[in-house]
Amino acid sequence: MIATARHSVYDIMINSLQGQPIDFQQFIGKKILFVNVASKCGFTPQYSALQELQDTYNDNLVVIGVPCNQFGNQEPGNANTIQEFCETNYGVSFIITEKVDVKGSAQHPLYAWLTDKSLNGKQNSNVKWNFQKYLVDEHGGFLDYYYSITKPLSKRITKHLK
Repeated sequence: MIATARHSVYDIMINSLQGQPIDFQQFIGKKILFVNVASKCGFTPQYSALQELQDTYNDNLVVIGVPCNQFGNQEPGNANTIQEFCETNYGVSFIITEKVDVKGSAQHPLYAWLTDKSLNGKQNSNVKWNFQKYLVDEHGGFLDYYYSITKPLSKRITKHLK
């Protein structure tokens, strides 16, 4: 697949965990925080803080979890297993997408856009581990990214949400 320049995240499609297309255009006017998630990771407890972030800033933020099994095989489950784990253990009600690759030759177009300056217009990055976060502004433009150690309720993130 040849990557082409995109002006906003709204040009990209990804499916929900249930297999339904997610139209990012429905979130125009809100920031979006994309987080590659996994259920068997040391950072997995961040699900709780991500839910709190979504609940606290739901007027101007959408949190979207993107399951990925590329880091230590820490997300081996299928859609049903992932959904049940998130709801039962962390009360997650924010959007969870289908499981995708966030790096490498099968990288999903969403993560190609998030990590490639030639596509997002701002900066390059590499997804280093589970629970790396990418913030998109209310117009669909790339804003910033945060490594896994940055807590979801960190001022580095929340300063953009007030």
